[in-house]
Amino acid sequence: MTTESPDRVIEPPQPQPEEGATPDGAAEQTEQTRSIASARPRQANGRFMRVLPSPHSQASGWSEEDLPDDRFLDREISWLQFNERVLQLADDETIPLLERARYLSIFASNLDEFFMVRVAGLKRRIATGLALRSASGLEPREVLEQISLVAHELMWMHADTFEKSVRPALADEGITIVRWEELAEPERTALHGMFRDQVFPVLTPLAVDPAHPFPYISGLSLNLAVVLVNPKTGNEHFARVKVPPLLPRFIPVGPAAQVTDSPLADLYHARFVPLEDVIAAHLDQLFPGMEVREHFTFRVTRNEDLEVEEDDAENLLAALEKELTRRRFGPPVRLEVGDDMDDHVMDLLVRELGVHEGEVYRLPTPLDLTGLELLADLERSELKYPPFVPKTHPDLSAVETSQPSDILAAMRSKDVLLQHPYDSFSTSVQAFVEQAAADPRVLAIKQTLYRTSGDSPIVDALIDAAEAGKQVLAVVEIKARFDEQNNISWARKLEHSGVHVVYGIVGLKTHAKLSLVVRQEAEGLRRYCHIGTGNYNPKTARLYEDLGLLTCDPQVGEDLTRLFNQLSGFAPRSRFKRLLVAPRSVRSGLVDLVEQEIEHVNAGRGGYVGIKVNSIVDEALIDALYRASRAGVEVDVFVRGICALRPGVADLSETIRVRSILGRFLEHSRVFIFGGGGETQAYIGSADMMHRNLDRRVECLVRLSDPGHIADVQALMTRGMSDETSSWHLAGDGRWTRHHVGSDGLPLNDYQEGLIEQHTRRRRKARRR
Repeated sequence: MTTESPDRVIEPPQPQPEEGATPDGAAEQTEQTRSIASARPRQANGRFMRVLPSPHSQASGWSEEDLPDDRFLDREISWLQFNERVLQLADDETIPLLERARYLSIFASNLDEFFMVRVAGLKRRIATGLALRSASGLEPREVLEQISLVAHELMWMHADTFEKSVRPALADEGITIVRWEELAEPERTALHGMFRDQVFPVLTPLAVDPAHPFPYISGLSLNLAVVLVNPKTGNEHFARVKVPPLLPRFIPVGPAAQVTDSPLADLYHARFVPLEDVIAAHLDQLFPGMEVREHFTFRVTRNEDLEVEEDDAENLLAALEKELTRRRFGPPVRLEVGDDMDDHVMDLLVRELGVHEGEVYRLPTPLDLTGLELLADLERSELKYPPFVPKTHPDLSAVETSQPSDILAAMRSKDVLLQHPYDSFSTSVQAFVEQAAADPRVLAIKQTLYRTSGDSPIVDALIDAAEAGKQVLAVVEIKARFDEQNNISWARKLEHSGVHVVYGIVGLKTHAKLSLVVRQEAEGLRRYCHIGTGNYNPKTARLYEDLGLLTCDPQVGEDLTRLFNQLSGFAPRSRFKRLLVAPRSVRSGLVDLVEQEIEHVNAGRGGYVGIKVNSIVDEALIDALYRASRAGVEVDVFVRGICALRPGVADLSETIRVRSILGRFLEHSRVFIFGGGGETQAYIGSADMMHRNLDRRVECLVRLSDPGHIADVQALMTRGMSDETSSWHLAGDGRWTRHHVGSDGLPLNDYQEGLIEQHTRRRRKARRR
């Protein structure tokens, strides 16, 4: 039994859909062939096709037409509610202070991306006449209105949490963000020199007058709007000064005075001043001879989503590079201004930028709190989560030797199920690719790359393998949002080193996480495989929770060979044995598995479905879960972000529970469990339950075969769904409520801390063996 948190809750809109409104999405008829679609993927407006009834639902005497029209929550509002959950962590005084500052930074960064992509995309579809009623029943403009209302409230909550909760707590610990007027004279003197040497040379003041048109304001840049007066003529002028984005957002300054007589005091105290305050204090140097009357801060968010017509692009790489250049000039979708800005300056910005009143956000300064990441990285371990160092998986650990484990030998012995960051990425997946690259018996390596780090050891290993004469194929997804430029650079580097680089299938992003190694052995060729839920990125593998399967099972090897042949050549009708592959068979395969659980219930054997994903939006799968719930199947949904499903609704979803967990690690793995009345089946893979994943991406789920691994993912689901675990619970009306304190007033179990303890015990037990 848990108590409800008094935390603020944003209530979602309760739409009243028009009669005959259709859901935002389309179900595919069940298909037996497991392959990637050979035809062109459906167009954007194909998402709005009517949901087709399942043949199983027809057999049971009812269909989707029996389901209520308002059965889907709005995905955009659900995403904003997810970001509110991040904000609640920042406001939680039981969480280490610098981690709370980091959550504020994450909230700001998340919201930036939401406006750049989701809001911008919706506005573009409205402008082109392609936007239709959403699955939640809202018209496109109603969705924008709801977004504006909720986003305004959230951004004020964000600023309020910083100003009234986190900032004072930081000050109590000797970490202060001060304004220019609060600085002591010695501190100002030091900053005068810093401005002269490091800031002034890179500033470009831009005036606005008949000879100087209103300047282009780049997306996410922080700016000063400056009102100047010519002392000779008395005329008023406007100028804009861009705050250099490559300089630190907050500038460190020395303490104004000793807080204590201890000589170590300064090691625990840090003072920062916003960079825009330093620039504002020196505006007279930028406009000599002019009177600086007023200055205000503002920030613009632009449409930064990419549109590349791949069929018309002879060279996808060149087309994407051109589109990246165009991205900088996308239309504005949000204007943030300091709450002290005068109306006449505001009117000028609104007019020149072409934004609407609802797109203006007046906020307390300082703006752009993504810069709080700088403070969160301070060396104050007592104000952070306890240190955690990933360890080598017990099945890969070398016994009583300083030599690295032989990953391929371990895989020949048994399949290995990894869970990062609890299991080290560098001594498992990274070592797998590196050892394969160095192994003279390895003939070929095939690898997908979606997002990777700037100094990726995976990329280096592929280059080494190619230079050693191995056949190396890299399927590089250069359209990975906001990593496009980085991936273009690595694609060119790989090509120059002799790696065969392909960009997947036209019209589809390759999001699957796959690695295939072909090795010559005494008994013939053997294929070693890795299929994961997360990117091949050693940096994010320390922060993202992900699963991965290392196996040399012949069926998986055969499946991956066929899948890579599809990605690099032409093999549209391939069949798979242990894989579900989008866009052809992930949706239909999962719906089939849900329907099997319904059959188990009807046969009196009971039924269970467990799903762990980042987001669940797809109407076809949600409707299948509704049908399952009506039949009596127990359904657990463990979702980090967006959820369009309404749980616990009478005669619709009474047996469905939805939980969300956020914490020090980003819950990123995708797990699908089916096992109420028959033999339990479990899949892991790269696909979220969203239209883009199921219709417009190459995704891969692999069925686990080891009973121990199936039990492991079942235990993850049980732990996440337990009423004794701290989490957020979703109600049928769309409200999320935090449950983190038990009825006895004590904190509930922390999901991730429990996994740290579990993995530590497992390693100790393995060492004793």
